[in-house]
Amino acid sequence: MSETLDRRLTPARPDLAAVYLKGRVTADRYVEGAVMEVKEGVVDMRREPRPDAAVDTQVLYGERVTVYDEEEGWAWAQLARDGYVGWIGANVLWSELSAPTHRVCVPRTFVYPAASIKQPPLLALPLSAEVSIVEERDTFLVTRDRGFIWRTHLTALDQPAPDFVAVAETLIGAPYLWGGKSVIGVDCSGLVQIALAVAGRKAPRDSDMQEAQLGAPVATDAPRQRGDLIFWKGHVGIMRDAQTLLHANGTHMLVSSEPLDLVRARNLEAGAGNITGVRRLSW
Repeated sequence: MSETLDRRLTPARPDLAAVYLKGRVTADRYVEGAVMEVKEGVVDMRREPRPDAAVDTQVLYGERVTVYDEEEGWAWAQLARDGYVGWIGANVLWSELSAPTHRVCVPRTFVYPAASIKQPPLLALPLSAEVSIVEERDTFLVTRDRGFIWRTHLTALDQPAPDFVAVAETLIGAPYLWGGKSVIGVDCSGLVQIALAVAGRKAPRDSDMQEAQLGAPVATDAPRQRGDLIFWKGHVGIMRDAQTLLHANGTHMLVSSEPLDLVRARNLEAGAGNITGVRRLSW
C-alpha cells in the first residue's frame, strides 16, 4: 500500500514516480530524473500542464529542478530549493548547470549585454535569484553567460543579509499574487521564504509548512518582537516591531504594514479565525 505523502512535495503519480520513492509509493514506473536549471527571471509552477492551470508557486532564475517527465512543452519537476512539485515550461530549463556565487539583494534588477545601463536589458531578475559571477567590471559584475549586472544589486552567497525583516520591507507595496514570489506579485508565505533566503536561511514554501518547521513556538499572548512570524490558518505575517505586522494580504492586495491588533480583529470579524501560532527564529 502506498504511503500517504504531501502531494505538494511528492513527485509521484499513478503512472510515474521518482525512483527515490520506490517502496513508499506505487507507480507504473520509476525514474531518476534529470537535474536542470531555470534560465528565466520568474517562472510559474502550475498544478497541471496547461497555461490556464492554477499556479501553486513560482521558480526563480538560477534554481535547480529535477525533471521527471515532459509533456507537450511542459516539464513535471521538483524544486531543489524547497521540494515543491509541479509543471513548468520546458523552454525555460537548461541542462548546463552553473555554480551560483551571488544573489540578487534588491527587489528587481536587470541583466545587460554590456557594461552600460543604456543598453536594452536581456533579462530582469527578482530578489533572491542566484547567479554565477566570473568577472568584475567597474560598477558591474559579469555572469558566466556574459551578462552585466549592477554591482550593488548583488551580494555574495556567503554574505547573507543580517536582517530578513529589512529584506521583506523592501517589498512593501508589491501587489499580492497567489503563488507569487517576486516584486511583480507575491503571497504571504512567498514573502517570508524569499526574505529568509536573502538572509541565508532556507524556508519551506507554504504557511502551514512554515508554522510547523521554522523557529520555536512562542505563546500567542506573549510580547512580540521584530522578526516573529505570526500565523493564521492559511496566512503568515512578519512582525516589524512589537505592534506592527508586515504581510502580503488579500485585503489590500499588497504587501502592507499595519497594526497586528487591527489585522487580528479584522480576521476575527471576517470569520478567518484567530492566530494559530507564533514562531521565533534564532540566528
